[in-house]
Amino acid sequence: MTEISKRDPAVVIIGSGAAGGTVAHELVTRGIKVVLLEAGREIGPAEFIQDDMAAFGQLTWMDKRRATGNWLAATSSPAMPLWTVKAVGGSTLHWNGLAYRMQAHEFEPRTRYGQVAGTSLADWPITLEDLLPFYERAEDKLGVTGTHGIPRHPANNNYRVLWNAAKRAGYGSISNGNLAINSEPRDGRAGCIQMGFCNQGCKIGAKWSTQASEIPKAIATGRLDLRTGCMAVRIEHDASGRASAVVYRDGNGVLQSQVARVVCVAGNAVETARVLLLSDSGKFPSGLGNGWGHVGRHYTHHVGGGTFGVMPKPVNMHRGISVPGSLFDEARHDETRGFVGGYLIQAMSVAPSFLASLLDAEDWGERNADFMEKYDHLAGLLICGEDMPRADNRVTLDREELDALGLRIPCIHVDVHENDRRMEAHGRLTTQVLMDAVGAVDVRQVRTALATHNMGTARMSRRPEDGVVDSFGRVHEMPNLFVSDGSVFPSSSAENPTLTIVALALRQADSIAERLGRGDL
Repeated sequence: MTEISKRDPAVVIIGSGAAGGTVAHELVTRGIKVVLLEAGREIGPAEFIQDDMAAFGQLTWMDKRRATGNWLAATSSPAMPLWTVKAVGGSTLHWNGLAYRMQAHEFEPRTRYGQVAGTSLADWPITLEDLLPFYERAEDKLGVTGTHGIPRHPANNNYRVLWNAAKRAGYGSISNGNLAINSEPRDGRAGCIQMGFCNQGCKIGAKWSTQASEIPKAIATGRLDLRTGCMAVRIEHDASGRASAVVYRDGNGVLQSQVARVVCVAGNAVETARVLLLSDSGKFPSGLGNGWGHVGRHYTHHVGGGTFGVMPKPVNMHRGISVPGSLFDEARHDETRGFVGGYLIQAMSVAPSFLASLLDAEDWGERNADFMEKYDHLAGLLICGEDMPRADNRVTLDREELDALGLRIPCIHVDVHENDRRMEAHGRLTTQVLMDAVGAVDVRQVRTALATHNMGTARMSRRPEDGVVDSFGRVHEMPNLFVSDGSVFPSSSAENPTLTIVALALRQADSIAERLGRGDL
């Protein structure tokens, strides 16, 4: 492992997930020295546990947070409202590999949807056309099936249920493509052997993660210093207002400081907002990038909900890719349905232990036991819909409670918008129709309180007064500080965010490298 001196100005990246790992790899391949700080440890494929509950405990960011508001997390899991990963590779270890592009209208929701009361909808400062070349590069980098001549996976039974249900219900846009899981060996990674339970960490490396792909390649260049167990606690700046160093606690709890020529923050939406807020100073009394008060605000995840039903014949949904395909017809914007934006319906399989935790607790006894005994006949569907941004749905620093490092814990406040409620209700009706179409019985609607696909909190904007960063993720108020992850999303879209995060990271890395080459940073 290359060691870069703490006094040697480097590009310092906080977080090694989809954004941080990608930016690191892109920069080191251009000859730029990078220090990559990861709060978690490195967990190799041999350590991944093929048991959902044990894997959850192994990978998940367990540090305490606080949830408030009227969302489900505030009552059912207020101390741990999010499902993110604390390890090298970040949440690319547990994602299910769905790699979809956003649609054109989703880049301009304020224009297309109009003024939706109670929201902070804003158009992106970029368009789909701007991002197309980076989507192309991202799909090639991730090995996305159905693109670049990469074969699709065979249809497993859970996808067949979705496909047949959709066809019988009159839908037409269903696909088992666009998965960042190798359908055959590629880029030094194995082809998928359909062993199932993808969100536990892929033991054979068929699923793309920065832990399996970008970070090993970056280390091999000799220009990456990966520091694990290192929790960033603040970003410092010089008298001119330029980021000058990142202060962090190492694995032994010792406070360290790394001199920086550029800083990229990629800690996922909550930790990214947290470190910006923790980095207040006399010059930036409200935190970095927060001169207009937008840091932490406009937090979104996705409108969600799961549906499981007992099928007439065995499905064995535990076999094969966990989320093997999606129905796209409802992802359109069509206000005649009673809401703006759209949603995907995705085939979904979960392990018995996780499914048991989702079932209504009041039904435990004969009803739930009978349902679980039919596990081999179960099929599942998942809603993934566009969540409305709201200025007061936000991440703040708790006023009283500190974590083990003495830092104020993050508080995530969410009040669910009526548009989200109407979308979820429509989605649940759709999943019921789909289940009925294939003869399912004992259909259960379930909800999970743990938010994934966390976005917003440092949104991009054309004008500084409307957001935190520009279209390249550069903080409006600080010329060499960047936000690299899904925090920059002004809105959530209906699609899973990872492909867009990687595409934006590629675009950002190009810009940083070009500016460094010109001496602008």
